[in-house]
Amino acid sequence: MRHDIGAVAHRLADDQRISDYDFWRALKNLDNEIYRFADDHQPIPMEMIRWRAIIKQARSRRGVPS
Repeated sequence: MRHDIGAVAHRLADDQRISDYDFWRALKNLDNEIYRFADDHQPIPMEMIRWRAIIKQARSRRGVPS
């Protein structure tokens, strides 16, 4: 089942159990994995790109600059 990126980001941004640091750490981990795929000349999974977009939008909705 596919979820709309904006809807998932909105839900995550409103979840007070997730700290700004949690968003930052998740984004950093995703970026590191994506760069590792790129360095190995491997295709980057679309799901990773999707989650990176979700986390960036959720951080932005909270007012944290990307």
